[in-house]
Amino acid sequence: MTFSFSKVRSIALACIITILSFTAACGSAASSSNAQTSSAAAQLAASQCNKSTGLVVYSAQGYDSDTVKAFTRDTGIQAQLVDDSTGNILAKVAAEGNNPQWDVVWFDGNVTMQNLDDQGYLLKWKSSNTSNYTQQGQSLIPSDYAYYPSGLTAAGVIIYNKAHAPAQLPQDWKDLLNPAYKNQVEMNDPSLSGPTYPFVAGVSQLLGGEDQGKNYFTQLKANGLRAYQTNDLTITAVKTGAKEFGIVQDSAYYGEVANGDNNIGVIYPTSGVAALPSEMGIAANGAHQACAEAFVNYVMSQQGQQSMTHHDPTDGDTYFIELIQGVTPVVTRQTTGINFFNLNVEKWANVENEYKQWFTANIVSGS
Repeated sequence: MTFSFSKVRSIALACIITILSFTAACGSAASSSNAQTSSAAAQLAASQCNKSTGLVVYSAQGYDSDTVKAFTRDTGIQAQLVDDSTGNILAKVAAEGNNPQWDVVWFDGNVTMQNLDDQGYLLKWKSSNTSNYTQQGQSLIPSDYAYYPSGLTAAGVIIYNKAHAPAQLPQDWKDLLNPAYKNQVEMNDPSLSGPTYPFVAGVSQLLGGEDQGKNYFTQLKANGLRAYQTNDLTITAVKTGAKEFGIVQDSAYYGEVANGDNNIGVIYPTSGVAALPSEMGIAANGAHQACAEAFVNYVMSQQGQQSMTHHDPTDGDTYFIELIQGVTPVVTRQTTGINFFNLNVEKWANVENEYKQWFTANIVSGS
C-alpha cells in the first residue's frame, strides 16, 4: 500500500490512465463481449480449479508474497506472483488487453480499479465470502461485484515535524490555506503517486465537486504548495524540516514510525479522509478464473488475512485497517476517531485523466 518506487518505475503511472481512456474509446464492442464472458464465467465453481496449473497474480502489495505462499500451502493451488508497482502493473494490463497473462490483479485504489472495470477487463462475479466483511467493508463492494476490497488505509493525511511544529496545528484541509503556513505544505504528484489522486478527488468531493477542488488546490499553490513525486520525497522533506507539513497515505506514516522515526506526527482532518481500499479483480478473459476466485475468496477469509496482518511490521503496507470480521491486527495503528468517507468512484474514475492533466499543468508545474 505504501508507495516508495523510484522515478523510473513511477513514471509509468503517469501515462496509464491516458492509455486506458484511449482503449475505452475503441473498445465498446469488446466490453460487451467481455460482459457476456464474465457472466458465464462467474458460474464456475472453485472445485473446477486445476491446482497444478493454478493462477498468476499481478500485485503491488507489500505482503503479496506472504499471501501467495500461504494460499498455496493451505489450498494446494499453485500461484505465480508478479510483484511490481501499480503503474507498471497497469501498463502490463493495458498492453495485454483481451489476452491477459494475469488472473488476479491486486493494488490500492477503487477509482483505478473502476477504470479497469469500465474497460471490461474485470470479471463480474459475486463471491460467496461477502458475508465475511465488516459493515465498512460491505460499503466498499461495487454494485457489479467486479472487484473486492482486502484492507483499508486513508488516501491522504497531514504529517508534520514535531520538533518544528507551530503552536497552532491545522485541523482540517482548509486550514492549510492559512498564510502562517506559507511555503510549508507539500504533497505528492497525483500523476506519479498512486494514492494521491484519490486524495485529490476526496478533497474535491468534500468541497462540493471538481471545480471547487481545483479552486482549493490553486489557492494552496498560491500559498506555496510544493508537489513531489512520491511519498519518500515528501516524508524526507518533513523529517529534515525542509517543510513543516506533508500530505501522504497514512500507511506511509506508520511505516516511518515503525522504522524508528518518532519525530513525525499525524493529523486526520476533521471534515474527513477518503477511504483508500486495496482491491482485487479477476481477469474477464482470464484462463484460470476458478483458481482466481479461490484466491480472492482466500484473501477474504480470516485464514488469508492472517498472512497480511503477520507481514513485516516495518513495512507500511502492514498498517491497514481490517475489513474482514474476526481478524486481529498484529501491529498498532489508529483505527478510531477517523472520519472516513467513500469516494463517488464512478464519477472520479471518469474525470481522472483530465483532472491529472490539469493538476500537472496548474499545480505541479513550477513547484
